[in-house]
Amino acid sequence: MSPDRYLAELAGFLDSLTSLARQPDDVLSRSVPACPGWTLDQLFGHLGSIERWAAAVVRGGNYVEEPAPPAAGAAAWFIEGTAPFLEAMASVEPGAACWNFGPPPRTAGFWLRRQAHEHAIHLIDASQASGVAAPVPGAEFMLDGVDEVLAMFTPRQLRLKRMQPPEQAVAFHVSGFDVPGFEAPGAASWTVGSGPAAASVTAPLTDMYLGLWGRSNIKDTAIIDGDAALALRVLRGPLTP
Repeated sequence: MSPDRYLAELAGFLDSLTSLARQPDDVLSRSVPACPGWTLDQLFGHLGSIERWAAAVVRGGNYVEEPAPPAAGAAAWFIEGTAPFLEAMASVEPGAACWNFGPPPRTAGFWLRRQAHEHAIHLIDASQASGVAAPVPGAEFMLDGVDEVLAMFTPRQLRLKRMQPPEQAVAFHVSGFDVPGFEAPGAASWTVGSGPAAASVTAPLTDMYLGLWGRSNIKDTAIIDGDAALALRVLRGPLTP
């Protein structure tokens, strides 16, 4: 996806999140189903922290510490930060050298992708906590998100020893989409681990995107072939932080 596309998606998610952040206190005090221990207000505090952190990184190009959210009133704090955050993202030169936690080359464009998916997933969380229908991103965006998890986050989890390396490889297949630019419309594949795949996990795109982030129970909807125990161990990961 292009930098402009990431920015447009991010701007749309921010608009929706800002509307949800303006809800009454009794709604903001609700629990977030996918984030145990967090209220909706605390979810907005997390987003406000992430946004200020990412904006500072792309402005300076170097690592900075993430600021802590306020103990109360985090939704209002989030709203205050959305405009400068989006301004910082809009000013990104995608090819410019910039610290990030992805694989080399480390450029500022990483943050456009990462923040678009960060906000997409947390918009789903905020919608669920608010009792409103959670939006479903477009197919190309979700496919990009699956790739971010399996090609960027999961190798990082393995590298940092946050996840036990699988003894054999597991293939992940997405079916049921048609996105221009892929060699075989209707299917896309990734592999976790080395060597020939001893198991495979196949799921529709929406189930795969949400399931890899723990927002749906992928093992209940996926088709698992081969060594099922191995596939389930890899799914437990954790594939993401």
